[in-house]
Amino acid sequence: MLGLLKLPIIVTVHIDVVLTILTALAIGSRLWGLSYPRAVVFDEVYYGQFVSLYMKQMFFIDDSGPPLGHMILAAGAYFGGFDGNFAWNRIGAEYTGNVPVWNLRFLPALAGALCISLVYQIVVELKYSHFSALIAALLIMFENSLITQSRFMLLESILIFFVLLAVLSYLKFYNMQKDSSFSLRWWFWLILTGTACTLAIGVKYMGLFTYLLLLAIAGVHTWQIIGDTSLSNVTVLCHVLARVCALLVLPVILYLGFFYVHLTLLYRSGPHDQIMTSTFQASLEGGLARITQGQPLEIAYGSQITLRNVWSKPVPCWLHSHKNMYPIRYDSGRGSSHQQQVTCYPFKDVNNWWIVKDPGKQELVVSNPPRPVRHGDIVQLVHGMTARYLNTHDVAAPMSPHWQEISCYIDYNISMPSQNLWKVEIVNRDTKNEVWKTILSEVKLVHVNTSAVLKLSGAALPDWGYRQLEIVGDKSSQVYHQNMAWNVEEHRYGKSEEQKERELELQTPAQMDVSKNISFMAKFLELQLKMMMLKSEETEHKYSSTPLEWINMDTNIAYWLHPSTNAQIQLIGNIITWSSATAGLLVYLVLFLWHLLRQHRRIYTISEDSWEHFVLAGAICVGGWTVNYVPFFLMEKTLFLYHYLPGLTFKILLLPIVLEHIHNHILRSSISRNTFNAVVLAWISSVYLVYQTFSPLTYGCPALSAAELTGLRWKDNWDILIRRR
Repeated sequence: MLGLLKLPIIVTVHIDVVLTILTALAIGSRLWGLSYPRAVVFDEVYYGQFVSLYMKQMFFIDDSGPPLGHMILAAGAYFGGFDGNFAWNRIGAEYTGNVPVWNLRFLPALAGALCISLVYQIVVELKYSHFSALIAALLIMFENSLITQSRFMLLESILIFFVLLAVLSYLKFYNMQKDSSFSLRWWFWLILTGTACTLAIGVKYMGLFTYLLLLAIAGVHTWQIIGDTSLSNVTVLCHVLARVCALLVLPVILYLGFFYVHLTLLYRSGPHDQIMTSTFQASLEGGLARITQGQPLEIAYGSQITLRNVWSKPVPCWLHSHKNMYPIRYDSGRGSSHQQQVTCYPFKDVNNWWIVKDPGKQELVVSNPPRPVRHGDIVQLVHGMTARYLNTHDVAAPMSPHWQEISCYIDYNISMPSQNLWKVEIVNRDTKNEVWKTILSEVKLVHVNTSAVLKLSGAALPDWGYRQLEIVGDKSSQVYHQNMAWNVEEHRYGKSEEQKERELELQTPAQMDVSKNISFMAKFLELQLKMMMLKSEETEHKYSSTPLEWINMDTNIAYWLHPSTNAQIQLIGNIITWSSATAGLLVYLVLFLWHLLRQHRRIYTISEDSWEHFVLAGAICVGGWTVNYVPFFLMEKTLFLYHYLPGLTFKILLLPIVLEHIHNHILRSSISRNTFNAVVLAWISSVYLVYQTFSPLTYGCPALSAAELTGLRWKDNWDILIRRR
C-alpha cells in the first residue's frame, strides 16, 4: 500500500496577483464603515420585516419573489445573534442595540465585492486580455451605484453575484468542451452553472432572464455538438442528457428545495395567514391551528360550521348573514326579495356560523353515531344566530343583476315559497362517495331548484350592506372557478336543540379532533399561486422611475439623510461609466453589423476565432443587458433605478471588450494605437475622479455643505437633499 505512494508529494498553486489585489480592494470598498449609518436605509425597512419574521419563524408571503434572498439576509442576522425584535416602521429609524447592523449588511456587501473578481474572470474566459479584464473590474469597483446598493441589507448585489457566477461557470464549462469533456472539472462547471442560475432566480425572479439567456446560448452550442459528425451518437446523447440534467432538472429540484427550507423554517402562524387557504393555515402552529385544534374531521348532519371562500378576493371572507334585510328597492330602481341579507364577511364573527341540516329531519343536532355528509348529498344550511335557511330565488342580485340574489328565507306569506335545498359537490374528491371533511374538502353548493352555484362575486355592497362582499347564485357558468368553492374552517358537533342554548354554544370553542396534514407540494403550489395572484399594483412613489430614465441616469434615489446634517446616501451612478457603457453598446452594434456585412461580401478583416469571440461576447453582454432591461417596459409594477443595475453590469462588461477590439482590429498604425491608449488611460482616470467626487453621497460621509451639494447636482432632475441652515 505504501509502495503505491510516490514521494515527494508536490502541490502547485497558481495565484493571479492582479485578481488577488482587485479582490482585496473590492472587499475594502464594500465593507469599509459598513455599520454606518446605524439607521434604517431605504428598502431595509421592507426586507428587515421579513428577516424579523425568519428570526421568529413566523410564516409570511412576499409577492416580490422567491424566498432565497430573504433567507440569505436572515442567515446574516442569525449569525449576528439577532432576535427579530425591532420595529421596521420607517426609513431613518435608529437601530437599537440588539440589531447586529454589520452582520445584516455583510453578505450583500461581500457579494458585491466578489462581483469584481467574477467580472475579471469573465472577460478572460471570453478570450480577451487580462488588461481588458482589469479595466472591467475597475469600472465595476468604481461604480458608485453598485457600491451603494451592495452596502445595505438589499438583494441586488446578491442577485448580480449569482448571475455573474452563472455566466462565468458556463464560459469555463464551454471552454473546456474541446479538450476535457466529461472530466470532473467539466461536470463541476456545468453543475455550478445550473446551480448559480437557480440561486439567481431564488433571490429574485429577475434572475430568470439571465437563466433563459444562458439556456438559449447553451441550446445553440448543443445544436453545434449534435451536428458534429466526428462524435458518436452515444457521445452526442451523453452531451445532451448532461445539459438537460444540469440546466433543467437540477434547477427545478433546487427551486423546490428553497421553498422546502422556507416552509420548514416558518412553521408558526404569522401576519399573512389569512391570505392562505384554511388547509394551509391549519398546518401552522398557532393562529387557525390553535382555533381549530380538536375539531371533528367529518361534517355530519347537525354540524355547526363556518364556510370560507377558497378564492377570497379581494380579501379572505366567510359566508355570513345578519338580521338586516335587502332594501325593497335598490338605487337603480330594481326590486329585491326583501329577504335577510347573506354576504361574505372578511372577519371572524359569530354570524358566520351555519348548521348543516338533513332536509328530511327537524333535528339540528348531531346524532349518535354521527351521519356524515357525502359528495352529492342534499342539505339545508341554517344560519346559527337567526335560524333562517340559506335560500335563493330567481331574483337579481343587488350588485350583479345577471346573477341570482342569495338570502336567508323569511316567510312573508306571499307567493314566494322557500327554495333552500343545496347539493354538496366536493371539488377535490378522490372517490364518488367521499365524505365532506373539515378544512380539507373544497365544496361547491349547487341550488337544487335553479342549479345556481353559490359563489363570491367580489363586489362590495353599499352602506345598507355594511360594505360587505356580495354573494350570488350563478346558474350560467359552465367553468369551475375558485370563487365557487368553499371549505369548512371551524367546525363543531351541535348538541343544543333550543335556539338560545344553540346561540351560546356557537360562541364556545370546539374541543374535538381533526387531521390537518398537508403535503409539501400542496403547500408549495398554493404559495406559488398566491405569490402570482398577489402581485402589487402599480403605485406612484417619489423616487419611482421609468426604464427610459435609466439609460442616461436621469433619476436618482435618496436612500438616507442624517437627522441634523447634510450627510446623506444617494443611489447615483458614475456618470462617466454610464455614458461610456451606452456608447460602447452602440459601437458594438455598429461594429457587429459592419463585420457581418463585410463577411457577406467575402471580405474577412478579422480571424475566425476573433469573430467567434466577438459574437459570444455580444451574446453574453448585449444579450444580458437586453434581457435585464427590455422586460421592464412590459411590467406593471413600481420601478426604481436599482432595477437597472443587473443590466448595467452587463453593459459595463461589454465596454473593455469593445475597446480591445478597436485597438486590435480597427486601429492599424502604432501612432493611432498609442493615442488610443492615452485616451483610455485619461478616461479611466476620469472614472476614478467621478467616483471620488460622489463618494460622500455613496458612503454617507463626510457631510457636505449646501454649496458642495448644489455643485454635485450635475443634472436638474437629480433630487439631492439640501438642508439649508
